[in-house]
Formats: sequence, structure tokens, C-alpha cells
Amino acid sequence: MQNKPGRPGPSLKARAIAYLSRREYSRLELQQKLSAYSDDSDAIQAVLDALEKDHWQSDQRYAQAYAHRTAARQGTRRILGALRQQGLDDTQLADIQDTLQATEFSRAQDVWQKKFAAPPLDARDYARQYRFLAGRGFSGDVISRLLSGRSDH
Repeated sequence: MQNKPGRPGPSLKARAIAYLSRREYSRLELQQKLSAYSDDSDAIQAVLDALEKDHWQSDQRYAQAYAHRTAARQGTRRILGALRQQGLDDTQLADIQDTLQATEFSRAQDVWQKKFAAPPLDARDYARQYRFLAGRGFSGDVISRLLSGRSDH
């Protein structure tokens, strides 16, 4: 658990716990943060393993916190994509994906209402609203139902 030369200070574990005391981090994210303080990847992995074993770090908890934090503004595709970039795999995301998909229409409706509040007037307006919601990560089916005024699930 050596620090990089010229960087005295807390141990890797103390640094990791300090990060985790502020918010949840994925294992990959925490590994990247700690690599600034040590070149020894084995030592970093050992610290991460110990933190996971002691339940200080959990990718599942990180995924739930991230989804909760962003669900009101983003669609399922965008949230899951961001979580995959943080090193989480589909088996870890299955429950979160089901929950997000179950609420996607109402979340898309809330986002749409804050931005537009009126149905599209013509094809150009429809395309503009569609692009906005698609950029937020909502599925094409949900966007089509929303913009056409259908609320059937």
C-alpha cells in the first residue's frame, strides 16, 4: 500500500474510505481515483477487495444510488449506458433495468412536460420533441406513445 513518491499522506484504504464517506463509487471509479496515489495495482486491488468484503463498497449500491439520482431526468438507456461505462455488467443491472422500464413512461412524461407542455403542432415540432427525449435516453416506443397522446402500457 505504498503511496507514489512525493505524495505522503493517508494510506490507500483511508483514502478510499474518505471517498466512500462522501458518496457511493463503483469499483472501477474508485480504482481510478486510487491509482493517482499508487502505482501498485495489486495493492489497489487488495484494498478494493477488502472494502467490498467489509461492505464499504458495493457496485449494486452504487448502481441503485446513481439510478435514483438520475431517474427523474434521464431514460433507461442512458442510465444503464452510464452504469455499464462504470464497469457494471448486465447481471448486476437486471433489477434496476426492470424498475426503470416500469416507470419510464411517467418519467418521460414529466421530463416532456417540463420542457414542452404542449403536443407537437407539426412534423417538425414532433421531430424536435422526439430528438430531445431520445437524447435523454428514453426508448423510441415510449416517446412515440407520449407524443401521440397514447398512455397505454
